[in-house]
Amino acid sequence: MNKQSSHSDLSGATLPFRLWTPEERQASLDDALRHWPAGEDVWVFGYGSLIWRPDFDFMERRLATLRGHHRALCLWSRVNRGTPECPGLVFGLDRGGSCRGVVYRLAGEQVPHYFPALWEREMSTGAYLPRWINCATDEGVVRALVFIMNRDNPAYIRALPEAELLAIVRRAAGRYGPCTDYVVQTAQALRAAGIHDARLDAIARRLELDGHPLPEGP
Repeated sequence: MNKQSSHSDLSGATLPFRLWTPEERQASLDDALRHWPAGEDVWVFGYGSLIWRPDFDFMERRLATLRGHHRALCLWSRVNRGTPECPGLVFGLDRGGSCRGVVYRLAGEQVPHYFPALWEREMSTGAYLPRWINCATDEGVVRALVFIMNRDNPAYIRALPEAELLAIVRRAAGRYGPCTDYVVQTAQALRAAGIHDARLDAIARRLELDGHPLPEGP
C-alpha cells in the first residue's frame, strides 16, 4: 500500500518511475487476449481521454455504466501530461462507486491491428490492470475490456484535497500538452455525451477561471 505522508511524496517527483519494455507490454497484451475468442468483436470501455480521442475505428459506440470503480485523478503522469521532475495527474478507475462512460465495439479482425497501439498508450508504465468486466448499457450488458487502476503501482495516488489537486494540474505539462487541457477536454467530452460527473465538473469549473472555458450544457 502506498504511504504518502510527506510533501515530497505528494509532489510525485521522488517516486519510482520506469517505462515498460515492449516485451512487458506484449506479455500483458497476450495475457489479456487469452480471454478473447479470436475473431469475435471486442468492446472497450472509455472513461477519460478515450472518450474524446479513441485512436481506433469502431463499429458502435454506447453510453455505459461500470460498477465497482469510479473515475479519479489518481495516477501520476510523467510523460504525457507531466515530466519526472514535475508530474501531472491523469484519470484512472479507482476502487468503489461507479463510473459512467462509453463502450466501443471493435471488429474482431481489427483487434490484432489496434490493440498493440492501445497497449502502448494505456500500459506504458503498467499502471493499469486490463480486465474484462460487464458494463451496463441501454441495449443490454456487454463484457468490455477495462483498464482499472493498479493500486500497487508507485504512480497511484489516493484522493487529494481539491486545492492540492488543482495546483498539480495547473503546473504540469508533458508530451501531449498541459495537464489542464487534458482535464478540461475530458470534462467537455463527458458533457457533450450527456454524462454528469459532479466531482470532475467542479474541478473543471475552477480551471475554467484560468481561461479554459467549458461549453454550456445540461
